[in-house]
Amino acid sequence: MQEDKDVAAFLAGKSQHTLMLFEHFVAQFKTIGNIRVEATKTMIGISNDHKRIAWVTQLGKNFIHVVFPFKTEYPDNLCFQKVGQVPGQQQFNHHFRMLQADDMNEEVLRFMRLAYNEEQE
Repeated sequence: MQEDKDVAAFLAGKSQHTLMLFEHFVAQFKTIGNIRVEATKTMIGISNDHKRIAWVTQLGKNFIHVVFPFKTEYPDNLCFQKVGQVPGQQQFNHHFRMLQADDMNEEVLRFMRLAYNEEQE
């Protein structure tokens, strides 16, 4: 995994719990395939060799919030707290809030694999 040095700025001052959640999330993605972790102005992007496959949009005191952009809406799930279409686009953002390491269950891993392997247009 390649990690952008600016990611450290997002992680600075976060609780040990939040850092553990972030590291666990990234480690789980690494089991799926090669990823890059990069800082943008407002969030942390996770990419495979072709595109952004997830965004860490919030690092709270005791959670991380991750958005998975899919071309298809997946409303029948237990892991996403919100699913919404991006206006004017064929993109559906699926919002996952991780509070504990064991929130990373088989359902979440299945969606992570789907995001990693989703076809390019």
